[in-house]
Amino acid sequence: MDIEKILTKNRLTLPGLSNPGGEYISVNVRHKIIYVAIQFPIFNDRFLYQGRLVDTITTEDGHRATELCALNILSQIHHKIGFENVLGLNHLDMYYRSTEDWDDAPKIFDGASGLFAKVLGDKGLHSRSIFGVNKLPKNFCVGITSSFTLV
Repeated sequence: MDIEKILTKNRLTLPGLSNPGGEYISVNVRHKIIYVAIQFPIFNDRFLYQGRLVDTITTEDGHRATELCALNILSQIHHKIGFENVLGLNHLDMYYRSTEDWDDAPKIFDGASGLFAKVLGDKGLHSRSIFGVNKLPKNFCVGITSSFTLV
């Protein structure tokens, strides 16, 4: 499977690597498990989708924000591991900020889940957890952590 051809066919561009916001590494490998630190909707050092869902970010924009988080995860894998070394995606932990009465988190995170399935095929099928939080760094509306298995 040529991931770069799939990205091009779907008019998707991997962002440049974002740097960790503290004293940690963005990709950590332990035995056969790859852990990717939380990725936010950043495109080439531009912070996007900042605010609270419903307040300042629409559900549709939240969907796009999670797709961008997924592209950042794929960029980390591409540059630090190589797609050819990945057996598959295991799990996503998804974090969001919204107004109190909003309850469409699964819809926005389908953006990321769908992107992984589109780009990685069966290797992109995964479990996920979704957490509503009060605050995320830089006022982002969403963030995603992930784990993969090495070949």
